[in-house]
Amino acid sequence: MNILPKRILIIDDEIQIQRLLNSSLSAYDIKCIEAMTGAKGLELAITERPEMIILDIGLPDISGLDVLTQLRKWSKTPIVILSAKNEEDTIVFALENGADDYVTKPFGFKELLARIKTSFRRIVSEENVIFTSGDLSVDFSSRVVTISGKEISLTSTEFDLLKVFIRYAGKVVTHQQLLKEVWGPHSIESPQYVRVYVGHLRQKIEENPQRPKHILTEIGVGYRMKIKLDNVGEE
Repeated sequence: MNILPKRILIIDDEIQIQRLLNSSLSAYDIKCIEAMTGAKGLELAITERPEMIILDIGLPDISGLDVLTQLRKWSKTPIVILSAKNEEDTIVFALENGADDYVTKPFGFKELLARIKTSFRRIVSEENVIFTSGDLSVDFSSRVVTISGKEISLTSTEFDLLKVFIRYAGKVVTHQQLLKEVWGPHSIESPQYVRVYVGHLRQKIEENPQRPKHILTEIGVGYRMKIKLDNVGEE
């Protein structure tokens, strides 16, 4: 199975590396998003929603290991470390703290591409399922959402929000948890995001958005995805 991400965030302050990766990955129809500092990388990880991150450790503002640690507080996006540091302790720390792989510079592009495929395949395999609840069906691998067999169009943010609801289906998800998982840790003081986007999502997946049957409001706490299984009734 030849699977590659469509959007990769490259956090590296070496212009030559950025150019090499941009040129090489674009040949595989991969869009590269570039950040020269750790702070910018963290910002773009939230705003650009890359499907994979290539991260250097030796950044000019903050350590790439700190960037890794901060990303793993809220993001499950595959992260491949690409660094000139080859000390065993550094490699072990990175892998134990959420890096999916570690490639040392200088590197061969074919090797890096193979590591990218392997790391991305893990995420695709985890999401290669179809969720159904009543008239709602969500195919995670193709990102196709249907209501009563009719495909509907969701924005990237709406789909990510729906994905979180499904991950915790049947359980209450707080406003803070939704903000952290969908918009990142810096949005915890912006609960209006959740209300606005839940409203948008309900307009698209609910037969009657004023009386929702999929995403229920838990007053003062958050929301809950109601599960309806045709063969066993409702949960």
